[in-house]
Amino acid sequence: MAELVRPAAETLAAGGKRVRPLLVFCCAPQQAVESRSVLSAATAVELVHMATLVHDDLIDGATMRRGRPTVAAAQGPETAIRAGDFLFARAFTELTRTGSATAVQALAGAALDLSMGEMDQNGAAFDLNLREETYLDRCRRKTASLFSCACRLGALVGGASDAEAARLAAFGQSAGMAFQIFDDILDLAGAPEVTGKQRGADLADGTVTLPVILALRTEPRLRVALRRAARGERIEELCDHLAAHPGLAAARERALSFVEDARRALDGPLGGADEAALRLIADSLVDRYS
Repeated sequence: MAELVRPAAETLAAGGKRVRPLLVFCCAPQQAVESRSVLSAATAVELVHMATLVHDDLIDGATMRRGRPTVAAAQGPETAIRAGDFLFARAFTELTRTGSATAVQALAGAALDLSMGEMDQNGAAFDLNLREETYLDRCRRKTASLFSCACRLGALVGGASDAEAARLAAFGQSAGMAFQIFDDILDLAGAPEVTGKQRGADLADGTVTLPVILALRTEPRLRVALRRAARGERIEELCDHLAAHPGLAAARERALSFVEDARRALDGPLGGADEAALRLIADSLVDRYS
């Protein structure tokens, strides 16, 4: 057991933004925010997220995460697989403490979406004809589904109504879409000392993102540079070019539109959720890129 607990604990200790568990607490009715059920839901959501990071790093061949070696790089692929599985199992064990079958069902659905999103991404690797709609559907599965689930869980286990939970889940969905698009922008334009990973990781592993899709519309000759980057050649140069490209600016506008959708979702009864904090989270998505 120690060989699984140690890498799992180190993954959690590596830090991160903890946005997903924060959403659980912010979406719970404030009179219930310190309850054991809300804490269990927040813990479960973060454990699922950590599990996906361990597995994703293995699939992507990533060697660094948050400035530290990934589990796969430090301890090998077999340990990474087992540690990720262990985190998934611990997540659902924790969530059963809420006594809510609906909560377990919601997180199971999000976990399935995450898996399907990762499969979509792998299946579309190096596809320079990827459509924007296909990319956005991948974002919904791979990222927004867990954001939405976190918001729904906070509301549900805290005792909010179904309508209030649905409104908060819609906020999470839009916030998650914005988060992923901004994350893809940062892969090209972010400083490694801030993001904790090398620029152009998506270019190197063939993950086609929205800035690239939009840039290709106006500059088809980028295909040559993108294929070269996939071979590990002149990645920094391409990152610099794309960071200043109108396609990246257009991707930022798409992300901002999702931030506005998230803000609008908060217009209505929220069952005691911390509306001010949620609006601050929406604003922070923009600050993260700016």
